[in-house]
Amino acid sequence: MSDLKRYWPRWLDDGLRGDLEAAYAHPSRGYHDRTHLAEVLEHVDELVAADDPDREAVLLAAWFHDVVYDGQGDLEERSARRAETALAGTTLATEVARLVRVTEHHRPAEDDHAGQVLCDADLAILAADAGRYASYVRGVRSEHPSVTDADFAVRRAAVLRDLLAKPTLFHTCEARRRWEDRARANVEREVRSLASR
Repeated sequence: MSDLKRYWPRWLDDGLRGDLEAAYAHPSRGYHDRTHLAEVLEHVDELVAADDPDREAVLLAAWFHDVVYDGQGDLEERSARRAETALAGTTLATEVARLVRVTEHHRPAEDDHAGQVLCDADLAILAADAGRYASYVRGVRSEHPSVTDADFAVRRAAVLRDLLAKPTLFHTCEARRRWEDRARANVEREVRSLASR
């Protein structure tokens, strides 16, 4: 497992980082777990240069973007509020919370570079190899134990079709270059699989 501390700002309390890691490590999480957090942080690192002024806010938003994940609704909003509370008094609190809210629909504005990077890093899983993609799908399914297979298939297909309706799945040039074709193929394959059930 990746050492996530290297993505944590030195000026922030390590106790907060520990609290966030503990939230992602909760046993109820099948996909939105510490592995997902590590992957998103690594993808942000790939997409944002070390001297990019958006880098710190995007990395912090990655830390907070799924910190609340309990199946009770308003997940992004409650995660954003947690960021606002935890970062109160810092210059990044408002921006980090805004970025977390952008991940609800993964449709950042054309001039929102930070939002584009975070959304692309969050959705990079769609371009995973076959084994990791299958693990991702199983993990997401396990997070909804009270939903029947039929209902889950309908809801999942709707989410995926909504993504496919976007002109591109990814917003930054680098993410499109790296991941667009493979991600679209994976998502289309999964939609076909869901329709055949």
